[in-house]
This record gives sequence, C-alpha cells and structure tokens, in this order.
Amino acid sequence: MTEIFDEAVRGLAPLVGPDDANLIVVADRQGRILWRHGPGRMLDRAERLGMIEGASWTEEAVGTNGIGTSLASGSAVQVFSAEHYSRSQHPWTCSGATVRDPRSRRALAVVNVAGAAGTVHPSTLALVDSVARLAESALREKHRIGLDRLRMISASTLARASQPTMVVDRSGWVAAVDSMAPIYRIALPKVMSSGEHWLPSLGLCMCEPLPGGWLIRPQTNPASGNVCAEVELDLRDSNAMELRYSSDLGGWSIDLSPRHSQILLALTQAPEGLTASQLASELFGDPRKTVTVRAEMSRLRKRLAGIVLAQPYRFDPAVRVKTVPAVRLY
Repeated sequence: MTEIFDEAVRGLAPLVGPDDANLIVVADRQGRILWRHGPGRMLDRAERLGMIEGASWTEEAVGTNGIGTSLASGSAVQVFSAEHYSRSQHPWTCSGATVRDPRSRRALAVVNVAGAAGTVHPSTLALVDSVARLAESALREKHRIGLDRLRMISASTLARASQPTMVVDRSGWVAAVDSMAPIYRIALPKVMSSGEHWLPSLGLCMCEPLPGGWLIRPQTNPASGNVCAEVELDLRDSNAMELRYSSDLGGWSIDLSPRHSQILLALTQAPEGLTASQLASELFGDPRKTVTVRAEMSRLRKRLAGIVLAQPYRFDPAVRVKTVPAVRLY
C-alpha cells in the first residue's frame, strides 16, 4: 500500500497545491478511506461530507461516487456534480481509478481526486488513471525484485538438490524450480511452518524456511498418501468464489473460476462420482461434450492433487466436503 500512497502524492501533487480546490483520497478495496491529502479548506469541506479516514464510500453506503463506482465497475470513472446520488455531493466532481494487484488482478485500493465541480478539468480522469497504473507498475517491480532475491539466495541449494525442489515467496509465487514442471504459483497454508504440509497442486511436501520464502520438496508420489481433511466451497460471492482446505497438516484456500465452481458443486451432489459424459450433461446439457469436460478436469485436478479423483470424477472419500450457500451458477 505504501507504493500506492507514494505514486498518488508524486503523480497528483500538481492538483493539490495550497491554492487549488482539489484533494487526493486513497481508499481500500472495501471502499474505506485510508488517507487524504490537500489544502486545509478542502479537507474541512470533505469532513463535513463525511469524507474522512475510516468512513465507507461504497455505492451501498453513499450512492454513486468516484470511489464506490470505480470499485463497482472496475474501471476509471469521473462523477460530475449532479451525477452523484447524494445532493450534498453535487458541488463536487470526483475522478477515481482502481488499483489492482498486478499478479491476481484483485482490487487493492482506489485513488480518487475530489474537487469543486466548477474547477474540474476533463484530463483529471486520465491523470488519475495513469497514477493508478504507475502504482501497479511499482507493485509489479517490487514483486519481481523479491523473486530475484529469492533465486540468488536459493541458487546453491538448488544446485545440490537430488530431488524435485521448488522455491516460493511467502505468498506462494514461484521463484525457481528444479526437476519439476514450470508453475507460476502454489497455495500455501495460512499458517506456514517448517515440516510437512499438504499443498493443493503438489500433495504432501517437506517445507523449509528461506529469507523471504520457502523451499518446497514434494514427496516421491505427491498425489498419494492423502490425509483426513475438510474442504469448504464458499460460493456466496460470484466475484470471489473459493475453496478452503484444512487438516492437521495445515490449511489453505484457492480462488475458483465459475466453471470450476460448477464442477465442484456438481461433484458434491454426486458422492459416488460422475463420468465425463454425466458431468457434461450437468454442465452443458449435452453428454457428448466430454472433451471439454476432460480438459477442465485435468486443469482442476492439477490444482487439487489427491482431493479430486478420476474414473469416475469424485472427491476423495477421506475428504469431508461442506458447501456454503451458493449463488446461481448455472
């Protein structure tokens, strides 16, 4: 988040001089205001509107506005005067742009310039959007530097490795692999420690700490030796569906695409399993679309090693599956 603040100040400073009628506002991905910067008189005016640190400025809370509408639409927006839902905001114009995590593309924050409607310039929106993209570039560069540092630290260890080995940062992004297929990211337990952990795409692994990351050594047959575990499918939010796993060896979660969510939901309703033809009927209403089903299941089983089995497709009997009330997926 520091990178976002830095880019907001550096890129938008010309708009918030002592004689200007603008202020910079940064909010988090829930629309809560984290930070404001601008002339004292504009900060006072904003405070009378409730635009203060800690306040929620989502569309649900205050109606159409530069912060909440940018989050809801996922794009840069300019809300001019009476386009605001609340009459108290009509003297203002707000230009907001969402900053996304360059790796996952999930929203991190919103950069917003709020000012008097009579002084706004159409180019303000382009400037705010450019600053948001610069913040994303700064985050991307920070991530790259971290992975490069991990590669240097682990180079000698990988050179001596006698078995498949992987080096990841604390968020599971892969810095280096040896004797393994390339992969971009793996899901790590929420609480990581040295020793054995069950990882979704690798199975049972030995994990050793590194400065800024972890050394991962999968067992000889990573898809075998499953342990008693619980899987929870959380499908309440169509924009953030996820699978959560927990066992004595740790817990982790992964994001699910709508298609993978459909597949897993169908498997929860058929404990005995489904053939490719049956699953095609469930998903597409056409039992002949088995090629598409097999391709999707291949991708899904790589992410969930040892949890989803084949012939027929089903959850491993040792896994207890719980589904949180789902949105309409079909």
